[in-house]
Amino acid sequence: MRSLIELRDEIKRIYYRFEFAILPVLKFMLAFWMLSLVSGKLGYMYQLDNLGLILIAALLCSFLPNGFILLFAVVLSMAHLYVLSLEVAIVGAAVYMILFLVLFRLSSGANDSLIIIFTVLFAAMKIPYIIPIAVGLLAAPTSVFAVICGLVGYHMLNHLVDNAQSIYNMGKEEATAKIRLAIDGIIQNKELLIMIIAFSITIIVVYIIRRLSIEYSWTIAMIAGAILNLIVLLVGDLMYGTNISIIGAVLGSILAVATGKVLEFLRFSVDYSRAESVQFEDDEYYYYVKAIPKITVAAPTKTVKHINVQRQPGSVRSVVTERTATSGKKQYAERRTGGRSITIGNNSQTETVEDFFEEID
Repeated sequence: MRSLIELRDEIKRIYYRFEFAILPVLKFMLAFWMLSLVSGKLGYMYQLDNLGLILIAALLCSFLPNGFILLFAVVLSMAHLYVLSLEVAIVGAAVYMILFLVLFRLSSGANDSLIIIFTVLFAAMKIPYIIPIAVGLLAAPTSVFAVICGLVGYHMLNHLVDNAQSIYNMGKEEATAKIRLAIDGIIQNKELLIMIIAFSITIIVVYIIRRLSIEYSWTIAMIAGAILNLIVLLVGDLMYGTNISIIGAVLGSILAVATGKVLEFLRFSVDYSRAESVQFEDDEYYYYVKAIPKITVAAPTKTVKHINVQRQPGSVRSVVTERTATSGKKQYAERRTGGRSITIGNNSQTETVEDFFEEID
């Protein structure tokens, strides 16, 4: 455990020291992942299905705010939907606009764009169950709207991809049918509805429990959230027959708890065995405070002293004199070369003098 804490603290020190270089690299990787997913899943406009273009866009995102990753992904998806069908592109634009207005009005988190991005990415990887646990542990309850936006956007695109052939086969005179098909993919998607309900409840419950003044609140919160999320998903599957994978949901919940423990170690690592209760007062209030120290390990320090005797051409001899003073006085070592004295260090306790001479040819 000590080695893990030292590794964590060392990683933090390295990140804070080189944040100016590490952060753009991480944003580049995230942007490339997101844009590659959108382009690979849709890919209807071959001019944009280009690795070089995606790399350029990801490079731009690495120096821009996080919201530009989401903006580039939306623009890229709209271009592909336009090639698929103009009517579908109009529906997609309307959905994106509604989601933006809802998020802008109801959400207050500074990192909601990142939550939307990770929701889409994890949903594409078939492990979306990590999202409600992680958001409940690290964010505010208002971030539930960001999760909903991510789920709606992913399921809309996934529905259009699954029905792309049907949309292609429809003629221009069937514009209404295309619009209806795109809208039904959101309104009548029972799986999406169940996931929105389950994830929303889980985020709120995890947030409430992890804020309680009880021991091991984070662990209790993530376990309770995973179980509750699994129960809501299973009940919804029984009610609506959405064919949610039970094995996938169970394994996803286990993975969500494991991810939560990693986040707890990185963000909220405390030692409950050393908890203290403090009581004090001022002119207006009495205060009852429970203080729990964080788990930290002092970084090991090593002191290495080197005394080097340098021989210069033409010198006759070198003298190194090491002197030490008694307790409370400075101790030092001295190098004499050619009659000149240089102080090179400090030492402690006993007094010793050693002189040695060496002839230099």
